[in-house]
Amino acid sequence: MWGNDADRKHRLEEILQREDHDDHDDSDTSQPTAEDIAKADSAQMDEDLAAAQATAEGFCVECKDQESFYSCEQCAEEFCEVCYAMLHRTGNRIRHIKKEIFKPGNKNTPAPSVNGMSTSTSKGSSLSEETLTELPESKVIVSSGSSTFGDWVIDRSKYIPMRLDLTERKLLRLLEAALNVSEYTDKVDILSYTSKSKRIVHQIKDLCAIISGLVVANDYRRGQELFADKSFEDNEEFFQVIFEIGRRHKIMNPEKMRSAYGKLMYMLMDSNMEEIESTLGFNCVIPIKTVYSYLEERGGLDVLKNDLVADATKEIISDGKNRQQIQQEIKKKERAIEVLSRKYANGNLTPDEIKVCLYSIGDNHSFLRTNRDPCDKMLKYLTTYFKPTSIEEGFSLAIRSGQQGARLTHGHETQYWYINQTLNLWREIAHEMFYLWTLSDLDMLDNDYRLRDTGQGLQRLQHCPNVSKAMHTILHKAQQKAGMWVGSSVIHLGDSNVPNAFMFIDKYNQVARILNPIILTLEKIDNIAQDEGIHAYIRDTFGGVTNLRKTIVCDFFRMAFDGSGADNFFSAGSCIDGRLTSAWNWCSQIEKKAFFPIFLLTGFTGFDGETWS
Repeated sequence: MWGNDADRKHRLEEILQREDHDDHDDSDTSQPTAEDIAKADSAQMDEDLAAAQATAEGFCVECKDQESFYSCEQCAEEFCEVCYAMLHRTGNRIRHIKKEIFKPGNKNTPAPSVNGMSTSTSKGSSLSEETLTELPESKVIVSSGSSTFGDWVIDRSKYIPMRLDLTERKLLRLLEAALNVSEYTDKVDILSYTSKSKRIVHQIKDLCAIISGLVVANDYRRGQELFADKSFEDNEEFFQVIFEIGRRHKIMNPEKMRSAYGKLMYMLMDSNMEEIESTLGFNCVIPIKTVYSYLEERGGLDVLKNDLVADATKEIISDGKNRQQIQQEIKKKERAIEVLSRKYANGNLTPDEIKVCLYSIGDNHSFLRTNRDPCDKMLKYLTTYFKPTSIEEGFSLAIRSGQQGARLTHGHETQYWYINQTLNLWREIAHEMFYLWTLSDLDMLDNDYRLRDTGQGLQRLQHCPNVSKAMHTILHKAQQKAGMWVGSSVIHLGDSNVPNAFMFIDKYNQVARILNPIILTLEKIDNIAQDEGIHAYIRDTFGGVTNLRKTIVCDFFRMAFDGSGADNFFSAGSCIDGRLTSAWNWCSQIEKKAFFPIFLLTGFTGFDGETWS
């Protein structure tokens, strides 16, 4: 459409001038009639409709941005794989007949977008083009579709950040110190009549000045080399590197930089805007250094194809092993690292650099053990102590809306599968967290935002296209694995519940903070029960150690998955986001539980503190 009446009149005048320019009189001041405007509107609508139909041809009618994969005979429409599964999983549509659409590029030919990421980016961004070249042309889920371990490692390494070296760790400390004293969000994310662009530029330069001062104070000679008689623009590379170090460190260590990381990302989000970058005179953003990009730049990708990588990056866990077994595994790992570092060293890649790459992949395994394995352990407790078709007396998982704060009504079997599916979904998210973090980084730095009051203060409301597509694919995978789905499939992204990609990443990083303390308590009950007094307390109060474990997990499975936790009834429920909110609500009420003394006896200090061992 053309907009307001004035625009339509102007457009119509141009059309009339082209048709009658031979007889046109410069003194003619006649205005188009309402009938003429209506005809012009109708013609433009036909053009817009034709253009829309041409654009949508071959794409899913639901999401409109993915190539169609299935054709539904009853609906007489074409859908992508994810949308078809979402719309045809329940009701009468489940009986619809689908046909796979065969056409060039459906599986093997790369689509116009890479993993759902648009190749068009905002001007001035130095991140997107280089990052997109690193992303694989396979499906969204990084770990799927790899036929060999070497292929899996290569795909995975594209999202594994490089471990920081000693020099980078020194710069990280300076960055954290500067961010801790910065008041960036307090000065920028406010409602004010003053120019926001001026405030942003002033705060970015202020932060850069603090970093410059700390560098000089830490190493005077290097500070003089960097900043003596030089402007911020002259040190663009230095600021890009130090900001990249902060982003890379946070991905590998989600428990670090709890408040500083938000300031850093919001500052980089603002600095990437065209008008801000032109005023600053330099760009603050470069791609995150990954194992893949580091090895590719130095011609060392072949090291990842060697079978010894499995031994060189294996995480050695002492559970159920004697000292001799542990020592043998350590020696085997060290030998594999030495062999690989010597064999693949070249003029551009030293043995020590290869070792750092292998250690970085090992850090990824450690991350998965800390953040993904708790979901597996809770699933084991669920399947061990509860059965969907039978109910043990006193340990029913059934909940009813309005009772004990619950906002859902589930029978025992329904609640069992609801918990099972939620834990499996959390596991898949944790498994692909590095990949989601890459997309989150891209979404934040390449999309505009609006400052809105979401009910939890002013938040940056921002569209998250890449994370949203990846999450829908992960959800689709979890639904296929479950066979059925209990509750809502709504994923909140870019709304009042989850305003932007940073909030999404921060939210799901808390899963391990919730589950790990519970699992550690359950595992330590046997140890504290060796004390006669504590054993008598457990026996008299809970009926024994086994019943105590069942009591804790039953309460968690019932009350942490009951749809509670939101600030109003309409926001609560069984959506993907609400499931995690309900678990946090249970954590906030742990002091009121009858078994809370057991948590304290095992060393529990809180869900938001350091995990004890």
